This record gives sequence, C-alpha cells and structure tokens, in this order.
Amino acid sequence: MTTEESITFKRSHFFLALLPITFVLGLAAGYVFWGLQPFGETGTPEPVVAETDSVNEQVAQADDQLDSQPVEGDAGQQEYQRYDVSEDDDPVLGPDDAAITLIEFSDYECPYCTRWHTEVFDRIREDFPDEIRFVYRDFPLKSIHPNAVPAAEAANCANEQDAFWEYNAKLFDGELGLSPEAYLEYANQLDLDTEEFEKCFQEGRYSQEVEDDYQYAAQLGIQSTPTFFLNGIPLIGAQPYEVFKDVIERELAGELP
Repeated sequence: MTTEESITFKRSHFFLALLPITFVLGLAAGYVFWGLQPFGETGTPEPVVAETDSVNEQVAQADDQLDSQPVEGDAGQQEYQRYDVSEDDDPVLGPDDAAITLIEFSDYECPYCTRWHTEVFDRIREDFPDEIRFVYRDFPLKSIHPNAVPAAEAANCANEQDAFWEYNAKLFDGELGLSPEAYLEYANQLDLDTEEFEKCFQEGRYSQEVEDDYQYAAQLGIQSTPTFFLNGIPLIGAQPYEVFKDVIERELAGELP
C-alpha cells in the first residue's frame, strides 16, 4: 500500500459484512481475492484484498473480516449484489446497446488506477469490443493527490473537443507528468484547439463537474480508487485482467443473478 487517503464517512452508511471471492487465475497468476460488501442504505462497497488508494483502517478491517466470512453461500455459489449507480453525463466509450456497462470511479494521480489502465483497460476493449460500454467518473483523492483535480478538469476540457478518451490515455500514460504545462502539451499532441483548451482550464470551467462527481461517489460510500461497477456489481481495486474477464464472461452467459 502507498500513502493512503483519509476520508471520514458516517458509520451508519456501512454494513460490516464482506463476501470475498476466490478466483483461480492459472499457473502464473495463482489466485487473487476480491470483495463484495452489501451496501448500506446509500450503497457502500468495501475492498477485501484489493490494491487501491484508500483509508488506512480499511486494511486491518478487511483482514479481520476475511478471516471470519465464508467464501461461498449456503448453496455453494458466490452471492452477488447489484446497485443502481448513475452514469450522470460523464464520458462514454462503446456501443449504446452493449450488454455490459462498466462504470469506473478513478483518479489520474492514483498509481493503481494507472496500473489498471495500463494493464487491463485496453485488453478488455480488444477482447470485448461490442459487449462493453465504459463510463468514466472522477473521484480525485484530494488530500493525497494534489494534481488529481486539475488533471480531471483538464480531461473534461478535452471532452469539449470530443477527445476525452485520447486525453484520458495521455494522462494515465503520464509521459510528461501532471502539471498545467503538461496538460497543455497533451492537448497540443492531440491537435486540439489549445487556445480554447487553455481558456477552459484556466477559468476552471469544469471544477464543479469534478466536485459533483467526487461528492456523488463519497455519498455512495466509495472510499478507494479505482472502484468499478459492472452492470451494478462492484469490483474494488486494480484487479487483474483475469478477474474482469471471469466476471464479464459469466455476466454475458447469464450465470450471475
């Protein structure tokens, strides 16, 4: 774990029950654990053994709960819960009629978000080009990632010029790092109208949009990045490709309740 985010949530938002799942990932990967926690009244997922930027006490709590919770339900099948998560008007990539919608809450300065976009995102797009539509929502962990908010605002400015996903990739690739100069250069590399882009960024045109995403995620109970909802099923952390592939294939096959 890296230095972690400190966000305070009301205890009434959470159930202290985790439903860990063990996936066999093959000879090279061995196995990984990922957790699904039933939500409180407003909806609250919590990671088990996921690599995320999150609150410090989550790790100890998750370890204790992992030891005490069964892996399988009474019928020998893993339980799933789905939650109604708004897409808002955030950037979308993929067919409108895709069978799966994958909503990501993410942070451009989060190393685990970068890892997921580097190692998993493109593989999912290549292997499931017609089955998945992606939705990106901002959850910048402001107290530990000072560049996360301005990077998110810059990406929204790029979205004005229909270049969100290309700009999103530039930010996660991080060739020039995260800074006002880098944001402008990324826009230049993508042949955007840099004068309009800079005006948008300097005036903070999307500061409220980013803050609204952040507040929505916090009220939902999200504590860590990256957090995903696959047709409403929460997946927490920079899970390997094999985990996403397994859940995607089972969802497409109609095997998940």
